[in-house]
Amino acid sequence: MDNRIRLGISSCLMGNMVRFDGGHQHDKYLTGTLGVYVEYVPVCPEVECGMSIPRESLRLVGDPESPRLVTSRSNIDHTEQMQNWASGRVKQLESEQLDGFIFKNRSPSSGMERVKVYPASGKGMAEKKGVGMFARAFMEHFPNLPVEEDGRLHDPVLRENFIERIFVHRRWRQLLTEKKSVGALIQFHTHHKLLLLSHSEKIYREMGRLVASAKHIPEDELYSQYESHLMTALKLRCTLKKHTNVLLHLLGYFKKKISADEKQELIEIIDRFKDGMIPLIVPITMINHYVRKYDQEYLAKQYYLNPHPIELKLRNHA
Repeated sequence: MDNRIRLGISSCLMGNMVRFDGGHQHDKYLTGTLGVYVEYVPVCPEVECGMSIPRESLRLVGDPESPRLVTSRSNIDHTEQMQNWASGRVKQLESEQLDGFIFKNRSPSSGMERVKVYPASGKGMAEKKGVGMFARAFMEHFPNLPVEEDGRLHDPVLRENFIERIFVHRRWRQLLTEKKSVGALIQFHTHHKLLLLSHSEKIYREMGRLVASAKHIPEDELYSQYESHLMTALKLRCTLKKHTNVLLHLLGYFKKKISADEKQELIEIIDRFKDGMIPLIVPITMINHYVRKYDQEYLAKQYYLNPHPIELKLRNHA
């Protein structure tokens, strides 16, 4: 399978001139830095459902849980047009083998959260409680796929979380191309153990029990349950405390091999990381050094130590 990650993306973020005013919202990080590792599938809900370029802007109106999609000035209702198109488009996207989707924030069609919804009466302030119509249809159809918005990806913590998830999903998709077996799933789980622990100790233990019972669960059900647990765990943000727990766990693998001075140095570095003084890449680099030096085969296969290309510099933020 092609190693490139496949992501759906709001077309305007690619620089395509599809917005209501004929412009775009080109994001150079997405097309440049991340684009080295990603193959994009652009989607523009408004254009693809039959609207023109340029066009009158749209907004959500009414109940935030079930809003109408109408033009901002003339109040023309495009709700059914968008919903009918979206229900068919998400089914088409099944064949694209996506690993995630990046939506345009604040868009009435593509915003994944906090989209403005205006009162049906035309009076009062808009509430930031809506979800774009296409984004809602997509997330309901693909509940386990990683999704994010362009604006939130400017936050280094959210960016790392999303990119980590899409790399894991790509590996999961690779696993699904192979013949399902308990052995293959156990191997996948083994290589991701510490990564899962860094997100949620609770779900990490639940997944351990699931894998331990694997031989007693039908394979399709086993894989389905595992995928749900996997993607739910990875949505949870890592914290200094969670990372510190994993780093100390890693230290335990070397306590009989490294010298007292080396152990003390690593402990001090972990403490500095815990206090927010240095970025995660510092202790990770030292641990990777010991993994190679002492030929620690088990740790060498742990994706926690190398979850994504170092060139993305995702663990360089303090």
